Amino acid sequence: MERSGTFGLVVIGAGHAGCEAALAAARMGVSTLMLTLNLDAIALMPCNPSIGGTGKSQLVREVDALGGEMALNIDKATLQSRTLNTGKGPAVQALRAQADKRAYQQAMKSVLFSQAGLTVRQGEASEILTANGAVCGVKTITGAVIPCGAVIVAAGVYLNSRVIIGEAHWSAGPQGLLPASRLSAALAGMGFTLRRFKTGTPARIDGRTIDFSKMSPQPGDEPAEAFSPLSPAAPRNLMQCHLTWTNEETHRLIRQNLHRSPMYSGEIKGTGARYCPSIEDKVYRFQGKDRHQVFLEPEGRDGLEWYAQGLSSSLPEDVQVPLYRTVEGLRDARLTRLAYAIEYDCIDPTELSPALAARLVPGLWFAGQVNGTSGYEEAAAQGILAGVNAVLYLTGRPPLVITRSEAYLGVMTDDLSSKGVDEPYRMMTGRAEYRLSLRQDNADLRLTERSYQLGLASEERYRRMKQKQRETQLILEEAAENRRGGGHAGGLPERLAERFSPEAVRQAEILVKYRGYLDKEAAQIRAAKAMEDRKLPQNADYQAISALRIEARQKLSRQQPVSLGQAARIPGVTPADVAVLTVWLKKHQAEAQGGSTAV
Repeated sequence: MERSGTFGLVVIGAGHAGCEAALAAARMGVSTLMLTLNLDAIALMPCNPSIGGTGKSQLVREVDALGGEMALNIDKATLQSRTLNTGKGPAVQALRAQADKRAYQQAMKSVLFSQAGLTVRQGEASEILTANGAVCGVKTITGAVIPCGAVIVAAGVYLNSRVIIGEAHWSAGPQGLLPASRLSAALAGMGFTLRRFKTGTPARIDGRTIDFSKMSPQPGDEPAEAFSPLSPAAPRNLMQCHLTWTNEETHRLIRQNLHRSPMYSGEIKGTGARYCPSIEDKVYRFQGKDRHQVFLEPEGRDGLEWYAQGLSSSLPEDVQVPLYRTVEGLRDARLTRLAYAIEYDCIDPTELSPALAARLVPGLWFAGQVNGTSGYEEAAAQGILAGVNAVLYLTGRPPLVITRSEAYLGVMTDDLSSKGVDEPYRMMTGRAEYRLSLRQDNADLRLTERSYQLGLASEERYRRMKQKQRETQLILEEAAENRRGGGHAGGLPERLAERFSPEAVRQAEILVKYRGYLDKEAAQIRAAKAMEDRKLPQNADYQAISALRIEARQKLSRQQPVSLGQAARIPGVTPADVAVLTVWLKKHQAEAQGGSTAV
């Protein structure tokens, strides 16, 4: 049996989670191996070729603030940039960039291969090895044993994946790539609970067969905005998207063939995403709607293949082709790749801590769609957190836990570890109770300081954040002085826009305009923090707390919450249970300090 070189960390998978995890670890000084099924699939965008959007641009900016690569990478590969929800408040405004998917892959691949301390290798992991209950290595299907101190599983949708088109189905990963066939059984053997989820993607269309004159153009913003302040230049709008609609002819064809859809025939067993339904699901569920939006989005600057957002399907090929041709502008369309559904294995994320560490096995983390999430942005955010925490584990430091009041990343990891998922999880602004404080424009002010102290965020990133912070404070002070001198109280003096960066002026404008709302939200955050600061001991024997209900004892024993706040968010744990826990915690702390207290 071959024995490969020793690494501090092995990252299994090279999608958006794996890339961020591996880069973060290597940049923090840990020798890292990234193992991928196919080197040509690094940072692949198998579904929508875009980054950002509502609830997602916040995650991209948070990854960037922490020292990640996604924002910088999309700025290099942008075809079109647009800010969504500009007619609404700053809490829900979101930048979205259409990507040249091949340029995105190539840019990320170049960064990975040039990163010191990071080795990228093609291969399939078959087993995670342990010694004395903790991770000690990875074994591949070729028999190689790779010693390491920690492992991050970022396997995406490849675990036992199966592609389904109508009555046809076969073992495969996205876009015809190979599946990971061995690791699921190994994880189950380690005690992890596996479930089956499903996602899907539309067909791709030969751009030369699309009649864009029959569609409504959707131009980008001018000037285009960058995701990362470290990008040397703002991206340019090179192409534009187009809007068209389904019609009664489309819907009639779907209804006539609904029995052949694997979603309704019973062929698909996995649970799909509520917020990304197939076209047949939309027609079935919303029978009162006579049309649905279809966005034609370029996959590359060559314009050869276009993505038909809104037309995801798993209908048979002989139905798909005429179905697409019912849509205005697609009457002569040629499909270059069929739409398909894909089923895959994922774990139950309540078996993880909020730091994404597996409670069953020290030294093991999970990140991305293997945790039951969907989306590139959600995966990247989990990846960078897992990478940082793997390094902290290897260097004997406490984990980085980001709370709900600090970042969308904190909302997501808390939702996953506390509440779990029964369908693919998608980040949305409605999940964040403090979304006015967690805007896409202030991610650097929220997170860069912590990342810099941990050794990930660079000096340049930190310097830019501090400069923005100082400028914002100066603007606020001048605005306050202006008001005291009898100036306009409702906003900022116009002269400030000429003296300070647009980013700092934007911060000050929001802080002034929404001061009352932000103060109210800050008070709510302080109240919630009191619960988050009440830390619960790890590996506590909740079964021994007889005053707890049986369900609460079971849930708390299994999930081992880190705080009273997290315990309160676990489904099945009631306010009465939290009250019991509060009394128990007070007694436990007193006993640990050698004292006593009456309870």
